[in-house]
Amino acid sequence: MNIKDKVAEVLKSRKVDNIYFVGCGASRADLYPGYHFVRQNSKLKSGHFTANEFNYDTPLDLGENSIVVAASLGGTTPETIKAVDLAHKKGAYVFALTNEEDSPLTKNANDTIVHGFAEDYAAKLEKMVYALKIALEVVNQIDGFENYEDMYKGFELLPELANDAANKASSAADEFGRKYKDNDGIYVVGSGSSFDVAYSTSFCLFLEMQWLHSNAINSGEFFHGALEIVDKDVPFLLFMNDGATRHLDSRVLTFLQRFDAKVTVIDGKDYGLSSELPASIATYFNPMLLTSVMRVYAESLSYYREHPLTKRRYMWKLEY
Repeated sequence: MNIKDKVAEVLKSRKVDNIYFVGCGASRADLYPGYHFVRQNSKLKSGHFTANEFNYDTPLDLGENSIVVAASLGGTTPETIKAVDLAHKKGAYVFALTNEEDSPLTKNANDTIVHGFAEDYAAKLEKMVYALKIALEVVNQIDGFENYEDMYKGFELLPELANDAANKASSAADEFGRKYKDNDGIYVVGSGSSFDVAYSTSFCLFLEMQWLHSNAINSGEFFHGALEIVDKDVPFLLFMNDGATRHLDSRVLTFLQRFDAKVTVIDGKDYGLSSELPASIATYFNPMLLTSVMRVYAESLSYYREHPLTKRRYMWKLEY
């Protein structure tokens, strides 16, 4: 699908006042870069919802002047299917992002974008990329975006950079797996465009896939409560954002090191994008690079814990 032309079609057919990004778990997190881009670069109202909250506490202005971007990897998440149906009934224009072309998610969507996943580390980022592309086109075609061409340069560079980053991370990931394998929990910290990488790492990779106690902490909130848990050898994973909120992450790192916490840093600056693009643009691609690296870290941790990432005891195994 040519997203530029498709968005132009949508905007020609209706006035758009808001754009909502809807999903569950990792799919919800994958939509955050698109939401963040709209929030930071447009006067359009934007929202980022977990699907069932969208269903039961629906925005009042959801309707014919809305675009909804809904995501589900397999296209079978009941809450997200219901969200698409609700948005469709309200007259919104719905983009469905899924890895399964004819899945139930697509039934009442206006357009379906099929993304990759299993092919390589870059493919796992395609859902994020498509959501960000939709956001970019909506913002640029309504408000204009000065660095539009640089954003597309970033999209071109990303697949190779993401796979390279994942490959380069193997040694550090092995160290991470050995270092944290005996912990029963890990706190995860991040900020800015990358905060939902911290969220999905904590919520999906650690809580869901490793049964580790975890919480995602925004670097800007760290000193308003979370600092009290810091002590020698308390485990933290910190995502350093290559962008406007980097100072917040650096401040957290200084504090963690001051009290000898057990901390690992994954730094967006280490993976090459900021040498190719202005910092103001590189920040929007941080989440993709950090996600590809974190996947390698998670695979290493699961290996040393002898707990496969696919292992579940409740999810998909019983009714709830």
